[in-house]
Amino acid sequence: MAALMLALPAHAEEAARRAEFADLSIEELANIDVTSVSRRPERLQDAPASVYVITADDIRRSGARNLVEALNLAPNLQVARGSNANYFISARGMNGTSNSPANKLLVMIDGRSVYSPLFSGMFWDEPDVMLEDVERIEVISGPGGTLWGVNAVNGVINITTRHARDTQGDLLVLRADVDGAQAAFRHGGAMDSGHWRAYGKAFGLGHSELASGRAIDDDWTQGQVGWRGDWERGAERFSVNANAWRGREGQPAPGVIAAPGAGTGLDDIRLHGANVTGRWEHVLDGGGSVTAQAYYDYRYRKVPPTFTDAVGILDLQLQHALPAHGRHSMVWGGEYRTSRDRVDNSRFVAFLPARDTQTWASLFAQDEVALRDDLRATAGVRWERNPYTGTEFLPNVRLSWRATPMHAFWAAVSRTVRAPSRLDVDAYVPGAPPYLLAGGRGVRTETARVLELGYRGQAGQIVSYSVTAFRNLYDHLRTQDVTPAGQIVFGNLMAGQARGLEAWGNVQMTQAWRLSAGATLLHEQFALKPGSRDQGSLMTTGRDPACTAQLRSSHAIDAARELELAVRRNGALGLPNVPAYWAVDARFGWRFAPGMELSVIGTNLNGGHAEYGVASVRTEVPRTVGVKFTWER
Repeated sequence: MAALMLALPAHAEEAARRAEFADLSIEELANIDVTSVSRRPERLQDAPASVYVITADDIRRSGARNLVEALNLAPNLQVARGSNANYFISARGMNGTSNSPANKLLVMIDGRSVYSPLFSGMFWDEPDVMLEDVERIEVISGPGGTLWGVNAVNGVINITTRHARDTQGDLLVLRADVDGAQAAFRHGGAMDSGHWRAYGKAFGLGHSELASGRAIDDDWTQGQVGWRGDWERGAERFSVNANAWRGREGQPAPGVIAAPGAGTGLDDIRLHGANVTGRWEHVLDGGGSVTAQAYYDYRYRKVPPTFTDAVGILDLQLQHALPAHGRHSMVWGGEYRTSRDRVDNSRFVAFLPARDTQTWASLFAQDEVALRDDLRATAGVRWERNPYTGTEFLPNVRLSWRATPMHAFWAAVSRTVRAPSRLDVDAYVPGAPPYLLAGGRGVRTETARVLELGYRGQAGQIVSYSVTAFRNLYDHLRTQDVTPAGQIVFGNLMAGQARGLEAWGNVQMTQAWRLSAGATLLHEQFALKPGSRDQGSLMTTGRDPACTAQLRSSHAIDAARELELAVRRNGALGLPNVPAYWAVDARFGWRFAPGMELSVIGTNLNGGHAEYGVASVRTEVPRTVGVKFTWER
């Protein structure tokens, strides 16, 4: 009883916060601030881009157990699972293959870029957060290169965690599913002029199975600890965020690079890392700000028997958002990034040189001009220098028109690029001469010219919706071409286009019941240029689902109980051919005592299905049922 009384004040505050957010009207949800579109806060309703916001309440109600499962909530993303720790995630197609993973999506956690400089893509088993600490996830489908740099070709995922003052007290999370378990604990406290929190989490997943029922070696265990502090002194704001993690996972396939002879008898993948981020912001008179950020990120990955990679990344950023001056609102800044990479090569694959230091430098500026009270034009450009192709320019122009207080139209034209990575330039197979694959010393940047048209509106206080049409024109896409000497080298002799439609919306059926729906349509065409006969790359590029759709129902039964239902459909994939599938998920939550909640969560309740991979080694994403207990005071 004493414990319940101690928990009551904090529980009442948390219950009030949940109720307040759950009861936000459609109009208030449209007024959520986002920062990913213009690098300064603006209303979601006014943002001239295709952006979907996953809120903290969305994540909690969904019952997601990790970051990747939370990303399933975004209708403008394609999320596919290859095995327990191997995911393929993209926006607007180009989701890659096991040998050529997706590399046109930028992912950030509290301003720290988490993509791998080894191949310009994501190891989705590395970025992790305590989901209960996430404030929101902003998902932009479309180019973001002007403000965020190369590799933000098809989208940006910006994960923002909560201020330390919003995570005070204790939180314990325990969860058991039929295929695994996890536990997490967080404690937050106050200090002079600020607040802090510390957390630890660990999880384990068992073996997956093939469609035949045979178990494969992809069990996964991982643990992570972290600390965050936030201070405010007058116009100054400071934040420090540090994390460390270690994991082990079974290896059903040789990893990023499939080398001949490396597919049997594979040892476990070992990985660990640590990062620290410091951020300072000075709020200027008149509404502007100056922000400086620095982070160091170390990652280690051992993928036997193919390679071991250890990389340390130092990143420095400065941004100045000028106070509004007349009709102009301008932001400019710069970034310097360096990485030191060490690869332990093998007889199967080599990165030459094995040790490499790379640097990137960039400057950007963007100006928003109010042409009229209801009409805004935005123009920006980024100059970026990378170690392989030198200087790149990434411009964009956007126009937004607020036709009425509840209806807005926007259009954008952008040019963006994906810069080469070590995989494009330095990879050799096998690891010693004679080489079958001999890197790509002449490789150049992949480019995309993008046209977007969007509309975002509301029908009274009950319905909100967003629709975007787009067309991407790609050039200089990566190919594998044969030299006169018979070696394969990476080149850029493929071009193509993607066009499609994205739409999503919300309907407030009653104060306690909301429906959310979303869908995408996508059509892709690619062709080889003269000089290339790389049918393999052509056949595996653009084999993304032509249609995806989802429908979610969020119902607060009463003050203590809530029910979440979701239906997802993913269209078929081509080469490797994966059938279309439906998935039904559900969660029932019950706050049975002050500060205590019990949830029952089911995923894929209509049965298991495959999402990615060659049929002979394709894992089934199974039906799972789990129980989650949360205690907070």
